[in-house]
This record gives sequence, structure tokens and C-alpha cells, in this order.
Amino acid sequence: MKKIITKAQIRQEMDEQISAYLKQGGDVEQVPRGLSGRNPGDPPIKPNSFFAQPKESRTYLTDVVATLESRREQKTPPKKSTANRQPRMRKKIIYDDFGEALRWIWVEE
Repeated sequence: MKKIITKAQIRQEMDEQISAYLKQGGDVEQVPRGLSGRNPGDPPIKPNSFFAQPKESRTYLTDVVATLESRREQKTPPKKSTANRQPRMRKKIIYDDFGEALRWIWVEE
């Protein structure tokens, strides 16, 4: 299984790399706050293609819900024919005078 590196280990490794860089004679340049890394003569940055697209019209949810509800109301459930239907049997429990179950019987609906 691969050993998981913790944040503390990453931080310690970065500190070691920084101190090794400074010992070799490297130095850290202090940049004043608010100074940009871009040169004033550089061309402007191209905008992201996601934001360059024109704004799309939105579909209001209330209209969609109303349309769906009207479709639901238009559909009527099919009628069940009871002419050739056989009676359904279901189990019914029989209780004694004290409310304890005695037995099950089958009854027609």
C-alpha cells in the first residue's frame, strides 16, 4: 500500500528545499505590495471562452411545472372492467374477546 504523505511532511520538505537554496547562494527578492507581474506594454489577456459566450435566456420553472401539471391532469386512468373479474381473496385475522389473535381466514372482497 502506498504511504500517504501528510501536510506536515510536505511543509518540512519545502522548508528543507528553501534552506538548501539559500545555502547555495540563492536569494529571495522582496516585491512591494500591489505591484503587478504584467508589463504595461503587454497585450490584454484573452477572456475565458466560458465567459465570452452571450447570455442565454432562462426558462422559468413555474411555467415548466404548470405545463407538466396540465399534462398530468389530462391523462385519465383506464377504467377497470368489473364484469369478468373474479373476487379477490384476502386474509383476515380473527381475534378472541381479549384481543388475542386466534386464526386467519380467507374472505372475498
